[in-house]
Amino acid sequence: MFGPFERAVAGRYLRARKGERFVSIIAIFSLVGIALGVATLIIVMSVMNGFRVELLGKILGLNGHLGVYSAGPALTGFDELVAKVKAVPGVTSAVPLVERPVGLKPEGGGSYSAGLVRGIRLDDLRALTVVATNIRAGSLDAFAGDDAIVIGTGLAARAGLGVGSRLQIFAPDTQPTPFGAIPRGRAYTVVAIFQVGFNEADNGFVFMPMEAAQVLFRLPDAVSQIEVNTIDPDRVAEFSRAIRAALAGTPLRVIDWTQNNNAFFAAVEVERNVMFLILTLIILVAAFNIVSSLIMMVKDKTRDIAVLRTIGASSGSILRIFLMCGAFVGVAGTVLGTGIGVVFCVNIETIRHWVESLSGTNLFNPEVYFLSRLPAVLQWHEVVQVVAMAIGLSLLATIYPSWRAAKTDPVEALRGE
Repeated sequence: MFGPFERAVAGRYLRARKGERFVSIIAIFSLVGIALGVATLIIVMSVMNGFRVELLGKILGLNGHLGVYSAGPALTGFDELVAKVKAVPGVTSAVPLVERPVGLKPEGGGSYSAGLVRGIRLDDLRALTVVATNIRAGSLDAFAGDDAIVIGTGLAARAGLGVGSRLQIFAPDTQPTPFGAIPRGRAYTVVAIFQVGFNEADNGFVFMPMEAAQVLFRLPDAVSQIEVNTIDPDRVAEFSRAIRAALAGTPLRVIDWTQNNNAFFAAVEVERNVMFLILTLIILVAAFNIVSSLIMMVKDKTRDIAVLRTIGASSGSILRIFLMCGAFVGVAGTVLGTGIGVVFCVNIETIRHWVESLSGTNLFNPEVYFLSRLPAVLQWHEVVQVVAMAIGLSLLATIYPSWRAAKTDPVEALRGE
């Protein structure tokens, strides 16, 4: 498509001589603008993908893909129900839980805070890999009896607790006394401390043996829910229908993760799409810079175009020469921006720590963003889409100036000289 003649002339035009620096500078700005736009778009999309993947992994790792709840205050006969749920094709686990909001206070003094107690069997806690593989102190071997709890690192740091410390847990109901109703609770010994990287869990989740939780919350032989995991969280609606069919005749509610977190993940998706549109404007502005730089180049090279036409160059050759000039700026900027974006995403945590050490500020507060690190997940099909869009916009931007150059009348151009 592009012959040696067109390549040679286009290369010459891209190397500015004395007196042509201004046009060259505009082309460089266009290249830099496209590179920054592509890099920013790749980085932001990767970070948004990382947020979704990390949050989904943490939330589903802690809460399961769906939950089976009683229509009443508690779920009785739960072992039989667990067996029926496990028999449903596609279900990988079904865990009975006692879950209640509580008040927390270090024994011997300290401030109150809110938390969430989860009563769970030891084998099920060991199978909860997001917790069992992230024990930072103590051991799950001591998770037994009526005096053992496992807490997160955030709660431990805030309350000044360690393995062997005691934490008072207050149930949401009260107990009557001659002096009036008082909070009902007792102190438990911390046997292990975990860190899953999900701020809400690290700061507020407390695990205790299921039998101890049943005593604390007055739920003899009952649980609050059955937490279910499946082979594919994206097919959770299908599995929900199958579980409802397996438990037909029992007054139960089945709620999946999309219902529990639908608003949150919908907000993340909307923000992701809006950011894509906004950042695409950066590339569009850079593409308009290509238009302006090529128009100035055509104006500057009017006499050269006339000479080329008189020695036999066709209008198609002139068109291809300026298409190559504009395409070089667009393609070079896109390649440079892609490289910057990919390298930045791969080393994003190192860069974050470096910037924080220079500025002395916390750029990623886990209490605000729910996660303990800045995630970035490169999805190569999205990178290809960004590259294709940037190159496409750049090529579109070259069409009008190149057409103007091809339509230049050599006689009029030389007469104007």
